[in-house]
Amino acid sequence: MPWSSGVVEGQVNRIKMLKRQMFGQAGFNLLRKRVLLYG
Repeated sequence: MPWSSGVVEGQVNRIKMLKRQMFGQAGFNLLRKRVLLYG
């Protein structure tokens, strides 16, 4: 395989981690802000 999907997999993993940390807190808008802030 001439290319790697490692960068994308890292981003997906980071988003999943943020979702786990935010369980029970404010909804999608806060998640979106955190993804944009830490991305």
